[in-house]
Amino acid sequence: MSENEIKTNESREVETCENNYHPFWSLFNSYLDDFNSNEVLKTDIQDEGEDYRLEVEVPGIDKKDIQISLEKGYLTIKAKTSRTENHHRYLRTERYSGTFSRSFYVGERVSREDINASVDNGILTLLVSKPKKVEDKEKFIEIK
Repeated sequence: MSENEIKTNESREVETCENNYHPFWSLFNSYLDDFNSNEVLKTDIQDEGEDYRLEVEVPGIDKKDIQISLEKGYLTIKAKTSRTENHHRYLRTERYSGTFSRSFYVGERVSREDINASVDNGILTLLVSKPKKVEDKEKFIEIK
């Protein structure tokens, strides 16, 4: 079980307990019941001709807490977020905290040099160059 799932389950337990005392919170039950790990690092992918553009939501996540890797054709984005510690008792918690990741298969011919990344206003933008097509030209073998 990932940290994300653990945090989500903990949030649901708090919510269920608190709903017994605060009927107002029950209005949001369907939101948390529909929660899944794809709710974080939401991504739009566009085909821009020679490149693919991935725009990933990373609101409130500092650039230093984002890691991008490429291994065996998989582009993986990991992000970490945490809450500031305080000594108050939460009645409800919906903000995510922990480590999250998404992976996308980009092909084994894509190298790190083919990927450019930047982050601005909570959007991580990755430009992934499409691999050049290798033309299979017929080759003749000389008979000796």
